[in-house]
Amino acid sequence: MSADTSTMDATERTRALLTTAEPRRRRTDRIMAVLIWGAFLLAMVPLVSLLWTVLFTGAGRISIDFLTFSMRGIFGGDPSGGIYHAVTGTLIITGCATLISVPIGILVAIYLVEYGRGPLARAVTFFVDVMTGIPSIVAGLFAVALFTIFFGPGARFGLIGAVALSVLMIPVVVRSCEEMLKLVPNELREAAYALGVPKWLTIVRIVLRTAVAGLTTSVLLAVARVIGETAPLLVAVGVTDSINFDPSEGRMMTLPVFIYRQYSQGLATCREGQANCVADIALQNAWGAALTLIAIVMLLNIAGRLVNRWFAPKTR
Repeated sequence: MSADTSTMDATERTRALLTTAEPRRRRTDRIMAVLIWGAFLLAMVPLVSLLWTVLFTGAGRISIDFLTFSMRGIFGGDPSGGIYHAVTGTLIITGCATLISVPIGILVAIYLVEYGRGPLARAVTFFVDVMTGIPSIVAGLFAVALFTIFFGPGARFGLIGAVALSVLMIPVVVRSCEEMLKLVPNELREAAYALGVPKWLTIVRIVLRTAVAGLTTSVLLAVARVIGETAPLLVAVGVTDSINFDPSEGRMMTLPVFIYRQYSQGLATCREGQANCVADIALQNAWGAALTLIAIVMLLNIAGRLVNRWFAPKTR
């Protein structure tokens, strides 16, 4: 009986030692938990403040007229203008930049993951890293200099801005797609090779299909990264108050440039008793356009999450 009792006591002591933390470790764990939560809350403060400021200041300007009218013929404090021309210009230029960047970026990522060996692959990786840190204004100047050779020094149209954005977008697409392709298990490739499938067909039918969710998310994140660029578009595309759907001819307005231009105008001069004049209408337009731009970026991120959920490989 005493042996059984001693055995039970030993078991209880062992259980107590395994389930009870030392006071020092408990204090360390609590301190680290407080520090982590404090850092998280501290990082959330500017984000929440930014979103609240833009939402609170810009929501009052959002209306059907604001989203469907342009600034053509709008002067001074006239509140009749809108951002339709800027929204269409942003979507068209960003869409053209995506058409340029995505094929190049995915093909370069495939080369680096599946074929890249030796000094050429190292050189490509090095220049991709260099392009990642290029200032956006340099990309705009490069695009302007390139098209000036063919169209003269006065050329300003949407495709120039698309090329400038593609210079910024390609390295992001390459890096993110490269990581997504590396996540594809090598066993899938080896199984296809064992069945006699050529390497190019294995990449197209196995590797890309497996990584399609990650690749789509990477592309959408790259689009969200460049859609808010201002400096290259201000240099390469210029400004206009009219609607232009043709990216190969004429200047186009984009949301970032519209925000910059409206905010730089400041307060309008209104005569006493003038009914159709709002002194701070330019600032209201800037905040409303900023809220619209944030909404577009948020929709892109939500679309990326949905694509990742729908097309991700099923594990069960």
